[in-house]
Amino acid sequence: MSKYSHTVSEEELGLSINQILRANFKFSSRFRTKMKYQSLVDLNGTPTPGYIKPEIGDVIDVRLPEEQSDFPAENIPLDVLYEDDDLLVINKQPGIIVHPTKGHPEHTIANAIMYYMQTSGQSFKVRFANRIDMDTSGIIICCKNANSQNDISNQMRHGTILKKYKALVHGTIDEDMTINLPVGRPSQESIQRMVMEGGKSAITDVHVLRNFENYTLVELTIHTGRTHQIRVHLTHIGHPIVGDELYGGEAPELIDRQALHAYHIEFIHPMNKEPLVIEAPLPEDINSAINSII
Repeated sequence: MSKYSHTVSEEELGLSINQILRANFKFSSRFRTKMKYQSLVDLNGTPTPGYIKPEIGDVIDVRLPEEQSDFPAENIPLDVLYEDDDLLVINKQPGIIVHPTKGHPEHTIANAIMYYMQTSGQSFKVRFANRIDMDTSGIIICCKNANSQNDISNQMRHGTILKKYKALVHGTIDEDMTINLPVGRPSQESIQRMVMEGGKSAITDVHVLRNFENYTLVELTIHTGRTHQIRVHLTHIGHPIVGDELYGGEAPELIDRQALHAYHIEFIHPMNKEPLVIEAPLPEDINSAINSII
């Protein structure tokens, strides 16, 4: 998408362009400033200042700056759960990281999105609103413009986005619980985190979905977003995630990665301000692990 458009109605006669845009689009203050100083607002195809009062039937366009990431495009499969002019929501497969790093400069979801743009005739800068570990599967939100990213980031900062995971864990959990324990990094030389004094506040709700012999399928709701939070909390209470080698849950006979899946997210759409609920089904490898222990 290169612009937002609005046709002036009879009810809007006498209002300025700025007033009409504020009533119909929930742009961030940063983007409104950019609109003004980069002359991004057109009236019937001509750049026009925001104080002008348009006529009925006039078309107001807000042009989005052309942006493009420079990651190499790679033909990596994408499971698209939801897409519109502002968002691309993906069900990430395990074994792939979200964004290029020094250790993983290629073969990432960002590279896959670049290829997806080429094949779908789109052009936008890759902006991730959330991330999950390489061997965790599930929902990733990519914002197609800065306004959408800013809005969702604000929702995350205010704790209004609901994120739920499913995990298969070792041992039997008999009842629901809330784990409210600080998580920190004891050593800069290790990627492991642990529950520790002086760590950052971390809260995880644990809801039992199904018990098996020596295993439990749980739903996890996180109220904070600490690195490895779920994995650390579950290990601390004696129920590491099945397949999680880093935290003592290895189970090569069942699965070759941690059986953790980001399956549910709820947030307010950054433009239309309507609630948006998205879910991603459990992947084949976790279903296979569950079927093998039934």
